[in-house]
Amino acid sequence: MVGELSSTSNESSSSSNELLLQAHAHVWNHIYNFINSMSLKCAIDLSIPDIIHNHGNPMTLSELTKSLKISSSKAPYVYRLMRILTHSGFFDKSKIGENEIEEAYSLTPPSNFLLKDNPSSINPLLALTLDPTRIGAWLNLSDWFRDEDLIKNPFANTHGMDIWEMGGQQQGLNNLFNEAMASDARFVGSLMVEKSQVFEGLNSLVDVGGGTGTIAKAIADAFPNLKCTVLDLPHVVRGLEDKNVAFVGGDMFKNIPPADAVFLKLILHNWSDEECVEILKKCKEAIPSKEKGGKVIIVDMVLGEEDTEATETQIFSDILMMVVTKGKERNEKEWALLFLQAGFSDYYIIPLGLRSIVELYYV
Repeated sequence: MVGELSSTSNESSSSSNELLLQAHAHVWNHIYNFINSMSLKCAIDLSIPDIIHNHGNPMTLSELTKSLKISSSKAPYVYRLMRILTHSGFFDKSKIGENEIEEAYSLTPPSNFLLKDNPSSINPLLALTLDPTRIGAWLNLSDWFRDEDLIKNPFANTHGMDIWEMGGQQQGLNNLFNEAMASDARFVGSLMVEKSQVFEGLNSLVDVGGGTGTIAKAIADAFPNLKCTVLDLPHVVRGLEDKNVAFVGGDMFKNIPPADAVFLKLILHNWSDEECVEILKKCKEAIPSKEKGGKVIIVDMVLGEEDTEATETQIFSDILMMVVTKGKERNEKEWALLFLQAGFSDYYIIPLGLRSIVELYYV
């Protein structure tokens, strides 16, 4: 009897220790999460995805090291870098050669988004996200929580100005931001053009905060009879010209040019609820009613109630908005309340991967 109690006690202790070790490893993994991002940045800086892609076949470590034009003594370190990137799903590893003894690397679907010549390359977004100006804001996040001035965000607390002001003063940061938004616009724009019903029946469209006009150009090319205008801050659109798209420097909080539709891609998540209502009211002033063909087209995240594969990325984005802007990611109820407060009567949501297309109307 004593032996049975002892056995049960040992099993319980063993189970408790296992849970303790799992919890400990979980914390370590999250502490080291930044290593994934930094390793990926290193691979892009070294052009590893492009080198493997241009090779045309799975590439051995010796071939890769030689193509990187680095010392052969660095080969073991290249192997270690490739090991974490393979584990993260950015490269596949296979056996090649006569006796299949050599390991070689090839691209995966995610790594295709890392190619510099890919119009939808995510490289500019990575460069923007890991720019020292942004990293500095993350390092001061706890200071921001202790700060009584909750109006500012950690970025503004760190640099003494918000990201839009800094973009106006530092051309390098402005270029980083525009390139990141343009690369994302190319990807989203191609998907939206396929959903042609979104633009059916429209004669004019204003892309608010449309940057250098990437998505407006894609829409204008796909719908030649649709007159497209980009509204953005004067320093963003200064000197921009295009035969199919007009560029207007201005402030969306003050005035939005009239059109059948106003397009807002990843704009509202940058702003507080009160500011979103202001922007949406200006959009409502710019468009006709639903019965006359008017609508607002929003591309932004709509947080779901269920935990899905996209949930972690959406939560990451929400905290990013907290750190860099005054905005947030919102669920459908939060969006609906903003729409109602701005005077809109109806909306329709079309899922689009991590984000959604929202068509917004008033009667």
